[in-house]
Amino acid sequence: MKLRAHIFAAAVAVVILVPSAGATVDDALSFAYEAATPYVKQGFVVREDAWGGDLGLKDQKAVTAQLFKGNEYWFLTGTDVRGAEVTVSVYDSSGKLAQAEAWQRGRFSGARVVPVRSGTYYAIITVHKSPKERTPWALVYGYR
Repeated sequence: MKLRAHIFAAAVAVVILVPSAGATVDDALSFAYEAATPYVKQGFVVREDAWGGDLGLKDQKAVTAQLFKGNEYWFLTGTDVRGAEVTVSVYDSSGKLAQAEAWQRGRFSGARVVPVRSGTYYAIITVHKSPKERTPWALVYGYR
């Protein structure tokens, strides 16, 4: 029984230590929600939908979202990689830049969209700078 207890304790120690060895999409998601905090205070409702992954330098990922005329949206990205710059840009279905404003600060970025018509929109996530080969990112969005 003692040997089994020692093996269990060793396995638990490995499980606890391994996640802290590198960045994850879950960590990036925490930063994306942090970026959304000021907008929640302004009355935006953050959707439960969230996207994430990891990208190489200058790589991009497109995420689709159904947006409705009459609403205002904030798309917000985050990464837990210090020194990384990840941005989000939002385009309509014809490929026209649809955002009314955008910002990028450190690990966070955001793009505000006020759709002129309801339809499918594309949030393009781009890693512009990173000290890592692959950079975890996450995207959330809110509306009001």
